[in-house]
Amino acid sequence: MARIREVVRDTDTPSWLESVPHNFGDASAGNIKADEWRTMCTVYFPISLVSLWGEGTTHHSPAVANSLRQVLDHTMTLVSAVSLACGRTMTKTRMMAYRDNITQWVGQLPTIHPNSRKRTNFHMAIHVYDFLCLFGPVRSWWSFPFERLVGQLQRLPHNHLFGIYIYLVIISVAQYQCLYRSIRSNNGGVVHQSS
Repeated sequence: MARIREVVRDTDTPSWLESVPHNFGDASAGNIKADEWRTMCTVYFPISLVSLWGEGTTHHSPAVANSLRQVLDHTMTLVSAVSLACGRTMTKTRMMAYRDNITQWVGQLPTIHPNSRKRTNFHMAIHVYDFLCLFGPVRSWWSFPFERLVGQLQRLPHNHLFGIYIYLVIISVAQYQCLYRSIRSNNGGVVHQSS
């Protein structure tokens, strides 16, 4: 954990990359959001793990070095799958590379981590390939904006009356729909949007 925190603290990243808590792993860091996990997985974990377990590092014995290298390679297979899935563009080659990486990662899991249990998420991760084929890049259908909205709603003072906010959101959406229908019917079905 100390190495990961050092990497988070010392790594210069582009301004467009979402920041992560500098005290990652502490209770005071709070809950890590999905986008922060993606950044941790694709940027900070690889740097940390390669510097700890990669080529040129020293360990107690060759067996330990070999075991850690296998864990590193297995982890990098997952990092590759996540990076491929989260790209801004998607091609058939990238989709197939995602599928190959994620099936390799899931397939090697019992060997690399024999105490791990099978989870539904592992199976679903393989089906992300199907969604990439159907809907294109993950960025066009992921839920980070909704997650951000839920996070903002959770921080609002609510005096244990959270249902009021849900009610207000539903009423606002209904009013918008009524207004939209009214404008559309009064203009012969054409809605003029200002730029």
